[in-house]
Amino acid sequence: MNNPISSYLGLQADALPLREQRMKLIASNLANVDTPGYHAQDLDFNAALAAAGSARQAAGATHERHLAGNALEGLLPFQFARPASQPSLDGNTVDPDAERAAYGRAALEYRASLSFLESKVRTMLTAITGQ
Repeated sequence: MNNPISSYLGLQADALPLREQRMKLIASNLANVDTPGYHAQDLDFNAALAAAGSARQAAGATHERHLAGNALEGLLPFQFARPASQPSLDGNTVDPDAERAAYGRAALEYRASLSFLESKVRTMLTAITGQ
């Protein structure tokens, strides 16, 4: 049996920490733009989200009082080195323009997930307080 709050919040409860982790990877790429030999990292978000959702369901299926695991556990298989768009003499694969664009999009997606969760919590509070 799943936690009722996790069931109510649904997919976005799993997506928010994954979106945060992806933003951290992109920020790390930007921080290492001048590091020789650094390979840009990214997260296969769809695969990680599917794994987090199935892990949450599996944790809830064993016993109703079990807590779901951390959505960020086991992300290493979903993290990959992003291929270079242009060859670099020092072996660095970070394209600063592409990383800034990816970060902007990731920030927008994070904010959308946060807004959705905020809406769900507001609805729950309205139901509880009756106002």
